[in-house]
Amino acid sequence: MSYARKLFDEMHKPRAYLWNTLIKGYVKYEIPCQAVGLYRDMHVLGVRPDPFTFPYVVKACGEFWDASVGAAVHVVVLKFGLEFIAMVRTELMIMYVKFGELECAEKLFFSMVDRDLVAWNALISAYAQNGYAVNALRLFHEMRVGGISPDGVTVVSALSACSQLGCLETAMELYEFGKREGSVKGNVMVDNARLDVYVKCGCMDMASELFNRMPYRNVISWSTMIGGSAMNGESGRALKLFSRMQYEGVQPNSVTFLAVLCACSHAGLVREGWNYFNYMTYSDNCYLKPRKEHYACMVDLLGRSGHLEEAYNFIRSMPIEPDAGVWATLLGACAIYHNIDLGQHAADMLFELSPDIASYHVLLSNMYAAAGRWRCVAKVRHKMRKKGVRKVAAYSSIEFNGQIHILYAGDRWHPQTARIYKNLKELIEKIKTWGYSPKADSVLHDVDMEEREETLSTHSEKLAIVFGLINIEGQMPIRVMKNLRTCDDCHTFAKMVSKMTMREIILRDKSRFHHFKHGFCSCNDFW
Repeated sequence: MSYARKLFDEMHKPRAYLWNTLIKGYVKYEIPCQAVGLYRDMHVLGVRPDPFTFPYVVKACGEFWDASVGAAVHVVVLKFGLEFIAMVRTELMIMYVKFGELECAEKLFFSMVDRDLVAWNALISAYAQNGYAVNALRLFHEMRVGGISPDGVTVVSALSACSQLGCLETAMELYEFGKREGSVKGNVMVDNARLDVYVKCGCMDMASELFNRMPYRNVISWSTMIGGSAMNGESGRALKLFSRMQYEGVQPNSVTFLAVLCACSHAGLVREGWNYFNYMTYSDNCYLKPRKEHYACMVDLLGRSGHLEEAYNFIRSMPIEPDAGVWATLLGACAIYHNIDLGQHAADMLFELSPDIASYHVLLSNMYAAAGRWRCVAKVRHKMRKKGVRKVAAYSSIEFNGQIHILYAGDRWHPQTARIYKNLKELIEKIKTWGYSPKADSVLHDVDMEEREETLSTHSEKLAIVFGLINIEGQMPIRVMKNLRTCDDCHTFAKMVSKMTMREIILRDKSRFHHFKHGFCSCNDFW
C-alpha cells in the first residue's frame, strides 16, 4: 500500500475513481485510519465523492471505531442523496451495529426496499451478540419466510441466539433447515455453534458425539467442550479434555484456561487450580497472562473451598486493579460461609466500584439473611429504595413445541396459569410427605410464615418445572433456564420432584447447570 500511495501522491489531480481505489485498498488491508484520512483529504481538496466512495469509507469508519466520524460521513451521504443506494445503506447499518447503535441500525434495515443477505446477517448477528436472542430468531424467521437462503454466518448467529435461550428443539430444526439449504456442510463455525447450543442446554452426550465426529476442531471447539463440561458438573471430563487437547497439539488460549479454572472451581481442586494459574502467570506467551476474569475465577475457587482469607490476600496481591466481579465473587463466598466482617468489607469495595447494580445489593442482603441479621437486611433494602436501585425481575424460560414460554415469579399471565398453580399446589403437598419443608426462614422475614411459603411456592423455576411436567410427555428431560441464581428452596424442590416423578430436570441458572436425577443434583448442593 505504501508504493500505491506514493504513486497516488505523484499524480496531478487524480480523479474520484482513483481516490476510491486507494480507499478500497486501505479497507481491504485493514488500515481504516488511512482510509478515513484519505477521505478527509478528498473533502479538503474539494474532490466530490461518488456513490462508489461511501461504501468503503463507511466500512472504514466502522473498523476505525469512531462514532463521531461515522455520523459525520452519514450526514454527507444524506447531503448527496445517496442513502438509498443498497451498498451504502447496508454498510451504514453494519457501522451502527459495530457502534452498538441498534436503533439506528434497525431504522436503516427496516427502511430498505431490497435487503441483501449481508444486511440480514448484520442485524441478526447484532441482536444475538447484544442479548436480544428472541429478536434474532424472529428476524431469522422473517428472512426464511421471505425466501432468503441463509449462509453459514446466518446459521451461526441464529444458533447463538438459541444457546442463550436454551432452545434445543429450535436449534436442531434451524440446523436441519440450513443443511437443506446447503449452507452448513463442513463449516467449523457452524459445528462450534451447535456445540455451544448442546452444552448450554445441558446435553453433554450430544455435545460429545458431535465433538468426536467433527472433521476439524479448533481452539474454540476444545474451549467450548471444556467449559461446557465444567458448567455441567463434569469437571473430571473437562480436565481430561484439556490434557487430550494438549496431547493433540492444539494450543490453548486464555478462554481455554478460564474454562479449566472454572472446572477446578466447581470440583474444589485448589492445588490443581493454582498449578494452572501459575502456568499462565509465568508463561512466555503474553496472550496467556491472567486477566481479571481469571483472577475472579481463582477467588471463586478459593472462596468455594472455604479459604476466604487466602482469597482476600490473593485479591490484595493482584497486579491489576480488582474489578466489581472479583469483589462480588468474594462477597458470595462470604455469604456461603457466614463471614460477615470480610463480606462487609468486600461489599464496601464493591459499592465503590458499582454502587447501582441491584444484584450486588441482593448478594449483600442474602449474606445478612443467611446469618439471620434481619435489621441489616432491612437497611440494605432501604438503601436500595433510597437510591432507586431496583431488583432484576426473576424469570425462567422453557421450550415446548418450538416456542419459548417465559414465566416470572408469581406469574398470573400465562394461558395455563390455573392449571400450573393447581398442579403446583398438589405437587408441593405430595413432596411434603416425602420430607420437603419450604425454607421460608431464609427470605421475607417481615411477613408471616404462611405468606412466606406462598411467595416461595411461586418462584419462576417452580412454575416452569410444573409447566414442563404438564406439557412434556414421556421421559424427556425438563429443561429450564433461569436468569438469576436459583435459591436453596427451589433447589430442594427440584431434587424432590425429580425423585418423586422419576423425571430428569435440567436447570441452568446464572451460576451453572443443575442436573436433578432421582433426588440428587450434579452440583452436590454447592453452587
